[in-house]
Amino acid sequence: MRPPELPPLSRRGFCLCCLSAAASAAATGWLSPRQAYAEARGLVSLAKDSAAASPITTTKLRGNISVLEGSGGNIAVLTGPDGKLLIDSGIRVSRPQLTKALADLGADPVTHLVNTHWHFDHADGNEWLHSAGAKIIAHENTRKHLLRVERIEDYDYNFLPLGAGGIPSEVFADSHVLKLNGTSIGLKHYGPAHSDSDISVTFADANVVHAADTFWNGFYPFIDYSTGGSIDGMIAASEANLAAADKDTIIISGHGKPAGNKAELQAFRDMLVAIRDNVARLKAQGRTRDEAVAAKPTAAFDAIWGQFVIDPGFFTRLVYEGV
Repeated sequence: MRPPELPPLSRRGFCLCCLSAAASAAATGWLSPRQAYAEARGLVSLAKDSAAASPITTTKLRGNISVLEGSGGNIAVLTGPDGKLLIDSGIRVSRPQLTKALADLGADPVTHLVNTHWHFDHADGNEWLHSAGAKIIAHENTRKHLLRVERIEDYDYNFLPLGAGGIPSEVFADSHVLKLNGTSIGLKHYGPAHSDSDISVTFADANVVHAADTFWNGFYPFIDYSTGGSIDGMIAASEANLAAADKDTIIISGHGKPAGNKAELQAFRDMLVAIRDNVARLKAQGRTRDEAVAAKPTAAFDAIWGQFVIDPGFFTRLVYEGV
């Protein structure tokens, strides 16, 4: 994969990075951002090193629902007498920081964990959370991917299977409902979107939805074509979430500003559609991928969405692959 040109670091996270630690690593000289991003193995390694040092930021939403930032993807937590439910587990080296952040939310033990999809920045912490008492629930494709070596071509990286304790013990094909802490939590498979394993998690009573990596709030998203993702699937997932949301719905993103809203998700969806159509026109004209990148089909959106590692060129290449 041709490495992307590097925009300045932002405070909010890319799917494999904890940003504050990335900046710190650059400042101390052991690994510059440009060196880390020059190849995908550097990116994955940086993610792990960053997660080991990054603080966890807690944002309280409604009732007993909070979001934890700093260990890969944004992690939602529901607290209560039935124990803590986590939506995603982050990167395992964040265990000390996550343990403290969870303790700060109350003494309830961790009893349940839902994986929104298989990527390591959302599921790498499965094993230690299972050892702490969590039953792991996920879509059947997440279980399939976590059981075997999976290669993401755009990262040039092979991800190893998790140990037995990290494999979801309860899976579903289309939808599933949990009843915990006096509320109903709906799990729904999108179909192929960011990957082929993505689900939404809806806290209906609180009007909160975790859209995970089908929504990157303020950044161009990564799309994992290696395991079934597609630009059209990302758009379809956004449209499904928009149809279910109202102006008061809190929409948790996989990355970026964690507590989003319908207007922000609408802007994300509209950006995806416009860039898909721009790139599709170029491809239909016979432009090569590099020629499409040179034509700058994302230009109208770059100032808002293109300020991190999925930069305009990288995102154009991802969209080109799917049109």
